[in-house]
This record gives sequence, C-alpha cells and structure tokens, in this order.
Amino acid sequence: MLELRGVCRNFGGLAALSDVSFRASSGEVTALIGPNGAGKSTLINCATGIDRPDAGEVLLGGRAITGLPAHRVASLGVARTFQNLRLFPRLSVLDNVLCGLTVAAGHSLIGALLRPPALRNRERRLRLQALAALDRFGLTAMADWPVGVLAYGDRKRVELARAVVSEPQLLLLDEPVAGLNATETAAVGAEIRRLRAQGYTVLLVEHDMELVMGVADRVVVLDGGRCIAQGTPAEVRRNPLVLEAYLGKTSLVA
Repeated sequence: MLELRGVCRNFGGLAALSDVSFRASSGEVTALIGPNGAGKSTLINCATGIDRPDAGEVLLGGRAITGLPAHRVASLGVARTFQNLRLFPRLSVLDNVLCGLTVAAGHSLIGALLRPPALRNRERRLRLQALAALDRFGLTAMADWPVGVLAYGDRKRVELARAVVSEPQLLLLDEPVAGLNATETAAVGAEIRRLRAQGYTVLLVEHDMELVMGVADRVVVLDGGRCIAQGTPAEVRRNPLVLEAYLGKTSLVA
C-alpha cells in the first residue's frame, strides 16, 4: 500500500531522513518506532504531502505520489492524525469530524450559493457518516460540544474519528496514545485491531512498546534518520542494533 524508496530529507545541515526504504503492506499494521528525533514524524509528513523529500520516492498502491500537495494525497485515500493535536477548539465535535470529509464534499461556488437538492442530499449523507464515526468512538453525547472544553483523552478520540470517518485506504497514526492513561491506551489498541480486521492499512508511530508489540504485524525502526531494522515484533525484539540504539534490552524482553 505504501512504499518508500531511498527517501532523504535534510534541514540545513541536519539529515532528518537518510536513504529510508520500507513497505507497509495492505491490510496490515506497520509500526514505525525509534527514539525522539529519529525522523518518524518527518517521514509521515513526507508521505502525506506536508513536507517534500529531497531525494527518493514515495508510492501509494504502486503510484508515485512524491511531492504531491497534502490535499491531493488526501484525495487518494490517505488520512492521518498528528503528534500534536490539530483540532478546531471553537468548533463542535461533529464539525471537527466533518472536516475529515472535506474531499468527499466536493467544491463548487455556484453550488454553495444555490444549494441544489443534490448538494443538500450529499451534506445529509456526510453528516450521517460523521455521526456514525462519533458513535464508533463513543463521542455521540458530545457531538455539539466545543472541542476546546473536552478532556485531552476525548480530544484524542475526536482526532481518531476525524481520520477514520472518510474510510481511507491508508491511515497514519502519529503517537495516538501519547498522554493517555492505561485504560484509554487499551481502548485505542482495541480500535487499531478492529481497523486491521476490517481491512484497513495502518502505519503507526508510537513510543508505547506494549501497544506496538501487541498490534503490529511488522515493525520498522529508525535511528538518526536511518532505518536500522525491519521485521516482525519478535524479530525486532531480538535485533542487537535495536537493543543498543533505542529500547534497551530490559524493555524489549519484558
């Protein structure tokens, strides 16, 4: 579903990504792990059009998408969450989730002014789709609440609902359980497993190793902008480069 070939990204004299290559297979959860500053979020930004690689290729379903702007990448069926929440605090929970359907809503100045029946029908259909996403994440009772009044864990669920509402081909989750308690983390893990069971392709960036090892089919490890290991969770646990560079032997074998 997603393939990176020799992707490089430099910021001034700092190499954030150096010749990174890996594949995220369709219908699987691929976890991307590494210490802070390893290049994980930069990689997701390059894959989703927010940033542009200096070299290399990004392919979606075999199609080159390198350098496409973010809205074009989204229109191809790619959705994501962010490490730092990017919600609209004054908008309602429902309206924030509806933002995830912008591509499906279409765009026409004349249609927006005249509001023909076809447009009104499409808006009703998208609203029902957004309400279904709220129900999926237990947010229905908060549909009309401003996002800014929600607890942090609830805002995380709003962002997940916004990413999933469009039923994307590829879902990129950037640290979805950061700042959550154990119960909330377990709920997110269960949702990721459900997404995989429903055929979604997920690229998961996460520091919570218990979650990663419990949901991932494959794990890719970055360190210093380079890919130092790839394989199943069991293989990564035993990889000496990973033990040395990132997690520490005690954490991996626990």
